[in-house]
Amino acid sequence: MPEYSLQQALNLALQHACEDDDRVLLFGEDVGRLGGVFRVTDGLQAKFGEERVFDTPLAESAIMGMAVGLAMAGWRPVPEIQFDGFSYPAIDQIVNQVARLHYRSRGTMPMPITLRLPSFGGIRAPEHHGESLEALFAHVPGLKVVSPSSPSEGYRLLRQAIADPDPVIFMEPKSRYWHKESFEPTDATDPVGTSRVVRQGKHATLVAWGAMVSRCLQVAELAAEDGVELEVLDLRWLKPIDTDGLAASVSRTRRAVVVHEAPLTAGLGAEVATLITERCFGELKAPVQRVTGFDVPYPSGDLEDEYLPSIDRILTGVQTTLEYRRG
Repeated sequence: MPEYSLQQALNLALQHACEDDDRVLLFGEDVGRLGGVFRVTDGLQAKFGEERVFDTPLAESAIMGMAVGLAMAGWRPVPEIQFDGFSYPAIDQIVNQVARLHYRSRGTMPMPITLRLPSFGGIRAPEHHGESLEALFAHVPGLKVVSPSSPSEGYRLLRQAIADPDPVIFMEPKSRYWHKESFEPTDATDPVGTSRVVRQGKHATLVAWGAMVSRCLQVAELAAEDGVELEVLDLRWLKPIDTDGLAASVSRTRRAVVVHEAPLTAGLGAEVATLITERCFGELKAPVQRVTGFDVPYPSGDLEDEYLPSIDRILTGVQTTLEYRRG
């Protein structure tokens, strides 16, 4: 079975998407000859030519404005914004055009745009190069949001996103680009908006996405040494959220800890915790815990380890929910 890094898996997904549909276009800052900062588009311009894989000016609003026009003309654009923190100048186009045109045109103007967005932290990058914007995008009606946690998931979810008729924000965890996994590159069989249980357990559910899934699996390994069996749920789709999958897992374990890199206040973990409480209130033995980043701007690289949810902080969250006793 072939082995791929996440970077290679995404590259292969883009290659196959371009082969399967001549309307797929790849563009962004340095995605052509250079192959992207993380080399996700490496070699694709040579395969498909400069008319289908091309570089753009350093202007994120123009990149997304171009994507809107191309979608209106019948293409399937797959733009890349080089780093998550660079997407702020494009928020106007994403919110007011990409997310709304299908609705405003009463279905006559679909927006099959997949925005590839290298996201989250973990690489000790400078300011504006490590953000967690999932709650911002998930809040916008008309957008779908997804984040893979492994190479196999990266391949399948990116293929699924590009094939989707709606605009998708595809958030790639930068710190996992070099993680390798053996798998056969096959299309996703689960519908859009489904989660997956990556480790079964019975004492509590850890809910995470992106790079935090791997960290939660490490936590589950350590907890198992003390006889605590933790279930790990990879949410995958951050909008639409798999409420049924969440409820099924937490109904089994009766406790939940939500883990994400973004700040605590108004983070997506709050939405997840609410959905769990609404569906599982009668089964819960403890309030849903959240282990997150802090309510500060993303710090410089030398403070990153203090900011990101660590194994110790997640274990503390697990301990809190296991020790909770109703008054």
